[in-house]
Amino acid sequence: MSKKHLVFIINPKSGTDREKAIQQAIDTTLDREQFTYIIQHTEYAKHGTKLAADAATTGAYAVVAVGGDGSVNDIVAGLAGTDTALAIIPKGSGNGMARSMGIPLKEQDAIEIINRGNAIMMDIGYANDRPFISNAGVAFDALISKKFAKSKRRGFAIYSWLVTRYMWTYKEWDWDITIDGEPLKEKAFIISVANGRQFGYNFQIAPGANWTDGLLDIVIIKKFPKVLGGALVLRAMNGTITDSPFVTHYNGKEITITHPELKLMQTDGDAHECSNTIHFRIEKGKQKVIVP
Repeated sequence: MSKKHLVFIINPKSGTDREKAIQQAIDTTLDREQFTYIIQHTEYAKHGTKLAADAATTGAYAVVAVGGDGSVNDIVAGLAGTDTALAIIPKGSGNGMARSMGIPLKEQDAIEIINRGNAIMMDIGYANDRPFISNAGVAFDALISKKFAKSKRRGFAIYSWLVTRYMWTYKEWDWDITIDGEPLKEKAFIISVANGRQFGYNFQIAPGANWTDGLLDIVIIKKFPKVLGGALVLRAMNGTITDSPFVTHYNGKEITITHPELKLMQTDGDAHECSNTIHFRIEKGKQKVIVP
């Protein structure tokens, strides 16, 4: 029986210590009776998409995304429509989708999941045809994604600092939203369209989201007294944010969000410029993924 081939794709910006830790985890834990492997490095933005597409073309069993939601997003874009599975070794700052899927944060434990090879078909969301695995959104979370991307420091402390700094001055907009043909208007602080449960750091924006049910979760945080920001964060951390009186929650397959001044959105934590209307949709069972 021929062995299955794995392609590990690593962002070299993650540092040499991380590189050593991954190699050590492969050496000590990967089942070499089952697998052959190579390690590749991204050299520029979106290079992961090309490397993943090349791996699929040459018949790789799985591409292992070593990174955070942004790295996983790039690789899913390259694997779309192929039989090559996605596997994840979470090495980003927030690791929202890996946490949603229950993939362990320790390298050896994540490789054990690959050894076991339990694969399911996950849904992929699209925002103006741009794929996302975890969540996409507009308003405050898009602003924070942009500020976080520009920050030289990563991690929960800097993320929290940015949220606290900009929350007090942020002006909510009146949004036009359509969910499966039903229109609504909402003055919103955050509109998150979620396939996975969280932004990362265990901040669960959509605690009921299921990445295999063919539905997107739409979570709208309405205008709220800013002194209650801490209470909303606590709710997000313990999975009860959708119970807040300042939060409304919907499910849908086709969502449109419009505002005449809309210019910025985020997908999986990466900020992008956009038009004043975003169309969201979900494709059920689009990507094979290895999970616990």
